[in-house]
Amino acid sequence: MRPSFLSGCSALVPKDPLPSWNEGPAKNNIIEFVSTVTNPSNPAYVPPAERIATLDNDGTLWSERPVYFQLLFAIDQVKALASQHPEWKTTQPFQAALENDMQALAASGEHGLLELVMATHAGNTTEEFAGIVKEWLATAKHPKFNRPYTELVYQPMLELLTYLRANEFKTFIVSGGGIEFMRPWVEQVYGIPPEQVIGSSIKTKFEMRDGKPVLVRLPEINFIDDKEGKPVGINQHIGRRPIAAFGNSDGDLQMLQWTVAGVGKRFALILHHTDAQREYAYDRDSHIGKLDKALDIAQQKGWTVVDMKNDWKVIYPAQ
Repeated sequence: MRPSFLSGCSALVPKDPLPSWNEGPAKNNIIEFVSTVTNPSNPAYVPPAERIATLDNDGTLWSERPVYFQLLFAIDQVKALASQHPEWKTTQPFQAALENDMQALAASGEHGLLELVMATHAGNTTEEFAGIVKEWLATAKHPKFNRPYTELVYQPMLELLTYLRANEFKTFIVSGGGIEFMRPWVEQVYGIPPEQVIGSSIKTKFEMRDGKPVLVRLPEINFIDDKEGKPVGINQHIGRRPIAAFGNSDGDLQMLQWTVAGVGKRFALILHHTDAQREYAYDRDSHIGKLDKALDIAQQKGWTVVDMKNDWKVIYPAQ
C-alpha cells in the first residue's frame, strides 16, 4: 500500500493549507471554522482536548463506486471459497456475489456485506483477517481506474486531515464499513491510527490456540455503524461529541445532526459527488452513497456542501 496520506502532509503547514481546493465558499468555510475555534482570543475558542472531528470513509475519504470497496473484497473471498459451498449458488447474498449482481448486493446494505464477510472469515483470528485484507489491497485493482484501491483516496481530503491535525484536532473515521477491514491500512494511508477508527463489527471471542491467546471472529453481527448507529458508536468509542463532522450520504445524516446540536461553534460538511468525468456523479437515486434527505437538510441548515466537480482541482493524489 502506498502511503497516500503523505501527499497531503508537510513539516510546516503551507500558507494555503488546502491547495487542491478551488477558492470558494467550501474552502473558506473550513478555514474560517478552524481559525475561529483555535484562536484563544475568540469567544468560540475550543481547547485542543475537545477538538474532535469525525469523518465517514466510503465516499468521503475514498471512492465508493461501483460498490463499496469492502464489498468487492468480500465478493472475491466468496468466489475463492465457492467450491466448498455449493449452496451459495442459490442463496442470497452469495448468489448475487457469484453472479456479480451489484444492484442486488447494493440493496442488501451493510447487513448483506457483513453476512458475506462473516461467512468467508468466521473462524479466522483477528491477525489472520488483517493479513487477508492487506494481501487483497496489495493486489486488487479498481475495475474502472485500474489502480490499487488505496490510491483512490481523495487528495483534497488528505489535505483536510493534515490541516485539522496541524491545528490539534483529533481525527476519527466513523464508517459503516467493517472496523477490522479498515484498521490494517488506515494509518499508512490517512495517518489515522487504528484506535481512532469506528465501524461496523462482528463478534469475537478469546481462545487459546496452540498455547497462544487469540481473538477469533464469530459469524454474528455485533454492531452496525450506520445512520443512527454512528452517534451511538461515537459516544461509545470516543466519549465526546465532535465539533466537526464530514460525510457524503444519508447514512451520515445522524452523525452530522448530532454534531451540530452541541454547544458552541460547530461544523458539518457534505461531499456531493458531481464529477462524472474524474470520478462519479450520483446522489438521490443511488443505491450506493444515496444523498437525498441529507442534501436537503444541509441546504436548509446552511451546512457546507462541497461540489466535487467545481470545488476540487484534483480528485486523487496521482492527478
